[in-house]
Amino acid sequence: MALHRYTCRPYRGPEDHDAMAAVRLGCAEWDRIDAGSVVEGLPTAADIAKACAESEDPHENQILVHYQGEGEGEGEGEGEGVVVGYSTIRWWEERDGTWLYLHRGYLLPGHRGQGIGSAMLDWAENRIRRLVREHGTGRTAVFGANATAGEADTTALLLAGGYRRVFSLVELELADLRTLPGANPLPAGVRLGAVEPDDYRAAWSAVVDSYADAAHTRTWPYERFLATAATAAKASPTCWRAAWDGDRLAGVALCSVHHRRDRAVGEVEELSVRAESRRRGLGRALLLDGLRCLRDHGARTARLYTGTANPYRSYDLYESVGFRRRNEYVRYRKPIEN
Repeated sequence: MALHRYTCRPYRGPEDHDAMAAVRLGCAEWDRIDAGSVVEGLPTAADIAKACAESEDPHENQILVHYQGEGEGEGEGEGEGVVVGYSTIRWWEERDGTWLYLHRGYLLPGHRGQGIGSAMLDWAENRIRRLVREHGTGRTAVFGANATAGEADTTALLLAGGYRRVFSLVELELADLRTLPGANPLPAGVRLGAVEPDDYRAAWSAVVDSYADAAHTRTWPYERFLATAATAAKASPTCWRAAWDGDRLAGVALCSVHHRRDRAVGEVEELSVRAESRRRGLGRALLLDGLRCLRDHGARTARLYTGTANPYRSYDLYESVGFRRRNEYVRYRKPIEN
């Protein structure tokens, strides 16, 4: 890609993380980015380093866009100019067998409207087509892209490129964990406690089963659950909470603490109650128990996100304990034509 004074190159590694973080910071005000988001906030260079380390082949599946203005010569980046944008690609299989190839592009506002965003989109789609051929997933693969409600430029670019909205997530915030309401009495025979290693498979099953009828959900193999548990155990082991009905695990609240710049933010990552145990107040009891644990581990606020089409009216539950809407994250898709 080379448009006028713009060029692109593959991601090189740690040397790029500060520039990538600077692009995200430079987009924040224009795109109305919620810096405290646990879905897609305002990452530091360390956050970007972690994301790159967890991605597959980032040197092939990320590009950085440079701009060289008038009078810029040799110097930083060996004359390449300054980084003004970047694109990433990742992929996964959904429960119905669909392979989603998700691309995400970020471009500083002052460099939009010149065809750069379209060129970044073309790069992502061409790279994804090659990946689909390599992976042999062409029968069910689709393009995917995200945009927040505030990202008007990205939304317009995707719609013009043939993408269509398929669902959205709403992120909610509880602004002060000191104001939690009191808990209702538990039903007879029900107790709450920490999720211990011996409970992991039952906890995993409770979460996976709760998504049995949900569309557009990613597969969550038990091995990935164990990796998530290992990470959670290092940060806040007692913030994974469970409800037992007799000897049977009836539901879980999987919560963790994130350290965001100058404060600790709690996240309710999963709240799942088995179908036969619903409508008994276990969801509210688990939620409040998890939030108290987050507070006890230093979190001042809490976040969570849920689908706008959630059939279990979980939105009402979250609002009842003090959560309020902060942002909406929209997923777009487009068929991959051979």
